[in-house]
Amino acid sequence: MPEPRDPRHQTLERLFCRRPVADMKTLRRVLGTPSRTTVFRVLCAVGYLTSYSHAGKYYTLASVPRFDRDGLWAHGGVLFSKYRTLRATIVKLVNLASAGHTHDELHVRLKLRVHDTLHDLVDDREIGRTVIERLYLYVSADPHVADAQVAERRRTLAPALGSPAAWPEPGIVIEILLAFIHHPKPDVATVAALLQAQGKASREQVETVWTRYELGKKKPASRHSRR
Repeated sequence: MPEPRDPRHQTLERLFCRRPVADMKTLRRVLGTPSRTTVFRVLCAVGYLTSYSHAGKYYTLASVPRFDRDGLWAHGGVLFSKYRTLRATIVKLVNLASAGHTHDELHVRLKLRVHDTLHDLVDDREIGRTVIERLYLYVSADPHVADAQVAERRRTLAPALGSPAAWPEPGIVIEILLAFIHHPKPDVATVAALLQAQGKASREQVETVWTRYELGKKKPASRHSRR
């Protein structure tokens, strides 16, 4: 006969059905225990994730998040990764990036400043770092992968001297316009970093579309507006 299920597991599942994210104070109250050890024992039994933001203060069940293509999920400003920790997430994002990542690109993608974590990862040789165009570029610790990432970054940064920038393909233009529309505070640098990090457009392509459509410029007030 199968062992009866611990009713505390169902209690947690009901809680996370009502609210996808909870802190330790809430978990102790719902489970009726002052013990963090007991809470973690129940969490481990059902499977959980800790936020990589807010100093790991928040928890969710592993079955709750719907991760994006980078393995990230956010709820109410609380950030989670399917790779669990911020360190592991950065290593994964850097390794998967065809042209490596700058700090600003990772900042936009992870919604956190990660200077200290990047420094630690380089010191621990979990990722590599090089300088291109006076910017630190974070690359794979594997030298062969890193060489390919640096070459791709140099290719995307190469200026088109003596000729105007080529007009991007329609799909890329649409991605740039959608990023502009949906970003809460769009500017060319932020949108370019975001789309580069996602592998959807280069900075040059973003700047070309930005200039062509005069994105970010305030429209003059209508002559028929109320006074």
